[in-house]
Amino acid sequence: MIAIPQAEKHFDTAAYLAWEETQAERHEYVAGEVFAMVGVRQSHNVATGNLYGSLRRALRGSPCRVFIESVKARIEAADCFFYPDVLVTCDPRDRLTPDYVSHPLLIAEILSSSTAAFDRGGKFAAYRKLESLQEYVLIDLAARRVEVFRRDATNHWVLHDHGPGDSVELASLAVQVTVDELLEDTAEDVTAQASEAAPR
Repeated sequence: MIAIPQAEKHFDTAAYLAWEETQAERHEYVAGEVFAMVGVRQSHNVATGNLYGSLRRALRGSPCRVFIESVKARIEAADCFFYPDVLVTCDPRDRLTPDYVSHPLLIAEILSSSTAAFDRGGKFAAYRKLESLQEYVLIDLAARRVEVFRRDATNHWVLHDHGPGDSVELASLAVQVTVDELLEDTAEDVTAQASEAAPR
């Protein structure tokens, strides 16, 4: 998902939440500034749905809840609200805040050429301030890879990289999914991107 800055908007968190409820489009919030979210390619949407569906099936009957795209994650320590592509919370405190989740266990983002640098950099830096977060998943459609950053016992984040044919362990949820399952039906749009970028 791409964010476009709205330079004229400056809020505290309470004002942002009240204003955001009245908006037709979604906006992320970073330290008083808001950023409008714009549309994504079909492949991005399909990959998001693939991960959501896999997690929803695996976690059915558990206390965990899986959210997709339009539920905010609050990172109080970084003064941010983001809309992750997929997030999972198993914390009962998050049922008390219907506008956002503050204690996610897992967050996932689908990378695109316009968002990859921020998803890997500034956004991940903010997410790491969430004490509850155990895994950060990046699905790279162009590279056909899935990266899982997992917090270890010493509070360091360790990368587990996966390609086609691999099984992906989401240890925080005791769930296994395959890369092929997550990338299913996403190739066509990536091919279209390459075609559009080719010289004519």
